[in-house]
Amino acid sequence: MASLRGGRLDFEVSAETKLEASGYDGIIVVTDSLEKLVGPYEKLQAPLKAQADIDKTVIEDGACLRVDLPAGRFVFAPTGPLNRDYDDVRRFADAAASGIKRALKIGMKAPLLVRAPDSSFEHADLVTLLGALHALYVPLEVREALPEKAKKVKRLGYVGNAKTVQLALALESARIVARDIGGSDPERMAPPRVEEYVRNVFQGTAVGVEVVSDDETLCKEYPLFSAVNRCAKGVPRHQGRIIYLDYKGAGPIEHTLQLVGKGVTYDTGGADIKAGGVMAGMHRDKCGSAAVAGFMQAVATLQPPNLRVIGSMAMVRNSVGSDCYVSDEIITSRAGVRVRVGNTDAEGRMAMADVLCRMKERAAEQVDPYIMTIATLTGHCVLAVGEAYSAIMDNGPATLSNTSRMVQQAGHQLGDPLEVSTIRREDYAFHKGKSEYEDVLQCNNLPSSRTPRGHQTPSAFMILAAGLDKHGKDSTQPLKYSHIDIAGSSGPFPGVPTGAPILALAKAFMPKLFSEIL
Repeated sequence: MASLRGGRLDFEVSAETKLEASGYDGIIVVTDSLEKLVGPYEKLQAPLKAQADIDKTVIEDGACLRVDLPAGRFVFAPTGPLNRDYDDVRRFADAAASGIKRALKIGMKAPLLVRAPDSSFEHADLVTLLGALHALYVPLEVREALPEKAKKVKRLGYVGNAKTVQLALALESARIVARDIGGSDPERMAPPRVEEYVRNVFQGTAVGVEVVSDDETLCKEYPLFSAVNRCAKGVPRHQGRIIYLDYKGAGPIEHTLQLVGKGVTYDTGGADIKAGGVMAGMHRDKCGSAAVAGFMQAVATLQPPNLRVIGSMAMVRNSVGSDCYVSDEIITSRAGVRVRVGNTDAEGRMAMADVLCRMKERAAEQVDPYIMTIATLTGHCVLAVGEAYSAIMDNGPATLSNTSRMVQQAGHQLGDPLEVSTIRREDYAFHKGKSEYEDVLQCNNLPSSRTPRGHQTPSAFMILAAGLDKHGKDSTQPLKYSHIDIAGSSGPFPGVPTGAPILALAKAFMPKLFSEIL
């Protein structure tokens, strides 16, 4: 039995060994076929087959039926087909979430979740439970303002391995941190309040917290970030923060993961203001930093040995006003690169580039470093890969290490999918300075969705602005760098953030831990 509290899970989650477990007011069964309900699950098969005889839609749409078990009733949550070329493990997460929502509608407060055994996907048990937990999330602002609505159920049971439940709880606690930060409104999660939340989350854990908030330091050491922060810093509650999180696992360090998250708490577009009703939802522009904090919660809970993780959160508001930065400004980055601003709505790459440069500097001290930026960066990404998918792309050294493919495969196994894109010569040419005034052009003056290669080019900008181009595969000190655009995968608006790509990164960089638990 386990219970994660303190702004995370407010209900018990228990591993059970049989359907006859007491204390539950309903069962949710997830499967693709009634024929798999045999052995210990046979009591569920008969009423379903009887219902299907008079209503064939049960097989596709599910049903709620009585059953001769202590729980008294059950919800059948079908996955649909599992054996087609395009089916993947998300079928189980979707079915579990659908089953939970139906159970809540009919008044269940203590459901028992079960997945009929099959060997379709290796991690189907874990993904099923994670799907249910996602559906039971309650937004932070609701938990704080309406304590009586802080939880949707009193308890959740899962018929399965106790270690699977423990791993699911650790990963869900990570996604809750990400959802809390990413989904909360721009005042509840303005930069100073993100700092407050993060300090509370990691107090007493193995994750250290360091915050850069002094304006003089920010202007001197993070000039591109400070340009975005310039307008917002006049309002104390909106002043920017760069938050560093550091975890060092037990034993000799074998790999180092260095994460940079885009944390734009609200994006007005700045002087290039978002017009035409497209500004709504821009409080979700902080989901990159939210994912970084969530991943750090995963390592704080799971404590993987031999791994160091350094996370950074570039928390800033892109405000509009008399002191906002504007197109045509030339700003010298931390790396000494002269950057001409082309569009103030391309603020995410500005906020991250100097922090990325700092990570590049720190990489020289690390063991086998992997550097990554995570951001809800471009509308082009949504057009290119779709709303449920992240795009990941590597520089030369990361390509040689097969980083994108490794993360993609890990995400595929846990239902956190990514598509691999490529950074090409055209992307670097796009950002090359167009006059002798500047070294690098930050952006053109069109939306990314109207720009060819609109989700690939920003990675080239960050490489150039941060000085990572000096650490390519042809250098004496090559550094692996990957960029992950989560503009589509971060979740629907209106709706709840997903926490992408936490699951993929956890599986990719903690493989031993997963194999030991599962």
